[in-house]
Amino acid sequence: MTLINTLFPLGWQHYLLGGLTIGAGVALLYLFNGWVGGMSSVFSSSWSFVSKRAFFQQARFVNTRNWRLVYALGVVLGALVWRFTLAGGEAQHTSVPAWQLLVGGFLVGYGARLGNGCTSGHGICGLGSLQLPSLFAVLTFMATAFMTANLMAWSLA
Repeated sequence: MTLINTLFPLGWQHYLLGGLTIGAGVALLYLFNGWVGGMSSVFSSSWSFVSKRAFFQQARFVNTRNWRLVYALGVVLGALVWRFTLAGGEAQHTSVPAWQLLVGGFLVGYGARLGNGCTSGHGICGLGSLQLPSLFAVLTFMATAFMTANLMAWSLA
């Protein structure tokens, strides 16, 4: 078995197609409207509908929440299209307990707020626009992910 088959047992083509599609989507969003499509901003602007906390009521969230909700809907619909076309309608399953998913989600959300953006915002939009802080953020995300994955693999061995 080759290294490519080991790293990508289900093939690599769909990853390339997904990356190109996401890259084209955020590029078009920026080129046609000047909007940056990071998902943590979508989350924060969505909270501006229900939370009166000053952070969520900033003009950058309140003034952009309508298009960001449409953007989020597109992400959800895109996932559904993938599931029912390319994935054959089969749901994805995990053996990770629900409490670990919740803790992980909290840590990711906290990290996104602490890093002033998420992996999609920094990794796709920030690097695409050659922003140096985004490069540092992505390097931090990747180093943390490598260490965490190796720690988990070591602890389960």
